[in-house]
Amino acid sequence: MAKKAETVSMIDTFRDFKDSQSIDRTTLVSVMEESFRSVIAKIFGSDENYDVIVNPDKGDLEIRRNREVVPDGEVNDPNLQISLSEARQIDEDYEVGEEVTDEVDFSKFGRRAILNLRQTLSSKILELQKDAIYNRYTDKVGTIVSAEVYQIWKKEMLLLDEDGNELLLPKTEQIPTDFYRKGETARAVVARVENKNNNPKIILSRTSPLFLQRLFEIEVPEINDGLITIRKIARIPGERAKIAVESYDDRIDPVGACVGVKGSRIHGIVRELRNENIDVINYTSNTALFIQRALSPAHVSSIKLNEEERKAEVYLKPEEVSLAIGKGGMNIKLACMLTEYTIDVFRELDGEGTEDEDIYLDEFRDEIDDWVIDAFKAIGIETAKTALNAPREMIIKKADLEEETVDYVLDILRKEFEEE
Repeated sequence: MAKKAETVSMIDTFRDFKDSQSIDRTTLVSVMEESFRSVIAKIFGSDENYDVIVNPDKGDLEIRRNREVVPDGEVNDPNLQISLSEARQIDEDYEVGEEVTDEVDFSKFGRRAILNLRQTLSSKILELQKDAIYNRYTDKVGTIVSAEVYQIWKKEMLLLDEDGNELLLPKTEQIPTDFYRKGETARAVVARVENKNNNPKIILSRTSPLFLQRLFEIEVPEINDGLITIRKIARIPGERAKIAVESYDDRIDPVGACVGVKGSRIHGIVRELRNENIDVINYTSNTALFIQRALSPAHVSSIKLNEEERKAEVYLKPEEVSLAIGKGGMNIKLACMLTEYTIDVFRELDGEGTEDEDIYLDEFRDEIDDWVIDAFKAIGIETAKTALNAPREMIIKKADLEEETVDYVLDILRKEFEEE
């Protein structure tokens, strides 16, 4: 009696699993039937003469065995054959050659069979569960999900969705200023779903530009309705972002719509991104104008483009240079990311035109080490005036040189023109 209760309990467990994981009826029936047939085949060598009838709604099943009636004393395989006298105990009208179908109590197959069935069912249930999670989250890649923080480790954070599925938010995908406690709810975009060795792993991200895009789609109805399009996004997570938007309706101001009245729409996004500053600019296919807008809040005086090499030389008044570069070079870095151009910033010097006589850096190799000159040339600075017009901070950062080295070079170049 205990064994039969054990079998029924397994069926109930499977039914509960079906309800919670939304496994379709056809799959449920197939898995149950396959599991029981697998155990029967292990016991008798074949399951061909068995019918397994699963009723998932009620959580029960029937196992029926079909055997051929043979004369008494000629039963060679009691699993496939039944003697005439035994058959007539079931129904006195049976004759030799006919088929007898009787219901089998699975618990009578023994404890080993029940344990075998439990293992088989558990294995198949686990496979189904993994497939369900993989398929569900593969369809959710690129969408925002909310989940409860369950465990926090040094390199990643474990979250649980509403169904108890495990989601991972690696440290590298977290905003540097993110701070969560166990039990809090975190929002992130589904970045990817890995499935190594049939073991699905759902990776979330809060640093992806796509997370910022989805937040704008939620907060700005015009984007969700297709009236405004997000054309480009550049992010330094937790610090600053630039987003280029475009409207196909002249009556809609895309920047104003994204920011909202008194910043009402963008404030929620900024809070979600831990006070990440967001610059919203109008997109344009005019490359020079787009670069100019990308360098906002700096005002550009003139631009020289090299479209083949995707480089831009930008000239600004001296007081605008620091705005163009930004704190720690952040503004110009984001502008480069947004426009996909390498942007070099130059100061406009009073009384000096771009046509004035210049000197190639190679002429100074007797005073400046070759490797230093090569470092300048590697970042596009070929001449003395180009070096003097370029921001000192940019040269230090891009050429990866010591401040003293850069100052030494600039001092030599400056003296050359003073002597003239």
